[in-house]
Amino acid sequence: MRATIIGGGIGGPVAAVALRKAGVEATVHERHTGQGGTGGALSIAPNGLQALDVLGLGDAVRAVGTPMRSMELQSWTGKTLGAFGSEPPQLLVWREDLHRALRHEAERRGVEIRHGAEFTTATEFADGVRAEFADGSTVDSDVLVGADGIRSTVRGLIDPDAPKPRYAGLLGFGARLGHTDEPSTNGAMRLVFGKRAFFGYQVHDDGEAGWFANLPSRTPLSTTEARGTGPEEWLRRLEEVFAADRTPATRMIARTDPADLVVTGALEDLPSVPRWSRGRVVLIGDAAHATSPSSGQGASLAVESAVQLARCLRDLPHDRAFAAYEGLRRARVERIIAQAARTNSDKAAGPVARVLRDLLMPIGMRFVKAEKFTWQFDHRIEWGESLAHA
Repeated sequence: MRATIIGGGIGGPVAAVALRKAGVEATVHERHTGQGGTGGALSIAPNGLQALDVLGLGDAVRAVGTPMRSMELQSWTGKTLGAFGSEPPQLLVWREDLHRALRHEAERRGVEIRHGAEFTTATEFADGVRAEFADGSTVDSDVLVGADGIRSTVRGLIDPDAPKPRYAGLLGFGARLGHTDEPSTNGAMRLVFGKRAFFGYQVHDDGEAGWFANLPSRTPLSTTEARGTGPEEWLRRLEEVFAADRTPATRMIARTDPADLVVTGALEDLPSVPRWSRGRVVLIGDAAHATSPSSGQGASLAVESAVQLARCLRDLPHDRAFAAYEGLRRARVERIIAQAARTNSDKAAGPVARVLRDLLMPIGMRFVKAEKFTWQFDHRIEWGESLAHA
């Protein structure tokens, strides 16, 4: 069996490695010509690391990540509202480092990754599917995997009426600092519900740090539109937004080189995609189940789905494999997407809701059991178990 994978972000290279492990030849086709990913920091949860370990990719990702041993929730005054430990720890990884590590490992294992390949459409025939690209080239294979993100072209071919991304009411920004005078957060990611916006940061023991901000905005801006405003201006606005907060936000923003500012634009999700497959074409990652960054699970869910799809194709013919794969994944991912949407509502709270949140959250957190969250992190993929009965 041969597979054509559209999209060379996170899910694409992982899917190619997983499919090769399952005995399926796979090639990756990415429309961007650059060799690295763009974007800020993201987290790899323990469940994502377990899925990577199934493929022998976990250590390569750990090598470019920094452990996050806890998440500390704070108010704009610096008061701690709650905290959650993570054991094993999550990883804080910069997207460009993650892309580079996954691409290197995939290519080292013989996966061909073709850049500058803009997918346009696909045509199915009796025993295969043909992918067509903007340069006129075509590729024939047994199945086609859409790993092409939240604005997936492949999703539109499966279902022209598929829902569009939903705006979360927030714009995203972030940066990596080579050094800061702030004290180490001792492995904790601090998440601050500011007076006017949300701020997250982690300071490592060597002084290196990373931060991100979610700025409420009634008007969604695409990445291109948001980058139409210069980074100097965005940094000025962010300093103003966080000026009243008694946190390191303004100091860290002031230390940020405009050239290092990552502007991602609107935060979006896809609450539910009705159709994940049609014929010989199937979706993984954000193309099938995009969650907003507030979940901390986007990359991990993409990895999980890549591994589970390969496992299903290993044991079942493609039509039954796609149905089994969706059955394994849909309820889990949609539950996480819904939970992240509730978090976004807290981040974009108005003045009255903000006061109530800051008063009630510490009380509520006393009654929250850690077990409430372990269903996300304890999820395991048993590669050795056969799905032939599915």
